[in-house]
Amino acid sequence: MPHPAWTLIIVGLLLAGGGVVWLLLPAAFTWIGRLPGDIRIEGEHGRFYFPLTTCILVSVVLSAVLWLMRQLAR
Repeated sequence: MPHPAWTLIIVGLLLAGGGVVWLLLPAAFTWIGRLPGDIRIEGEHGRFYFPLTTCILVSVVLSAVLWLMRQLAR
């Protein structure tokens, strides 16, 4: 069984890589947070925004990636 530190290092590198891609290709990710189902309420004195659909999509993708990593680790 690998040491848990390696898992943290790999996850950190993946997050950093995703951040670099997002920084270099911002036009490719303009749809994040603007999906149908994201809640946006704007009024005179403020606004409320909750990216419901985006949260669900991120959860499904992360669950699939973690499931795949688990299957490949066996």
